[in-house]
Amino acid sequence: MSNEQQQELFTYKVVLNHEEQYSIWPAERENPAGWRDAGKSGSKEECLAYIKEVWTDMRPFSLRKQMEAESGK
Repeated sequence: MSNEQQQELFTYKVVLNHEEQYSIWPAERENPAGWRDAGKSGSKEECLAYIKEVWTDMRPFSLRKQMEAESGK
C-alpha cells in the first residue's frame, strides 16, 4: 500500500493558526503549537474541500489588518 493510499484511510481535522491560516492535521494527534481546531474533521479530501470553501482570503490576518488600517488613512 502506497503512502498516499494509507493517508486516505486516516481521519483528519482542519486546524487554524493565529494568522487565520488553515491546514489539515491527523485527527488522533495533538495539534501543533499555535494551532487550534477549526471544527471540521473527515477524510483528507473532505477537509481540503472545506478549507477551499472557507479560506477565501489567503493573506495572513496581520497583513489584512495592516492593509485595512492603511486604506483608512
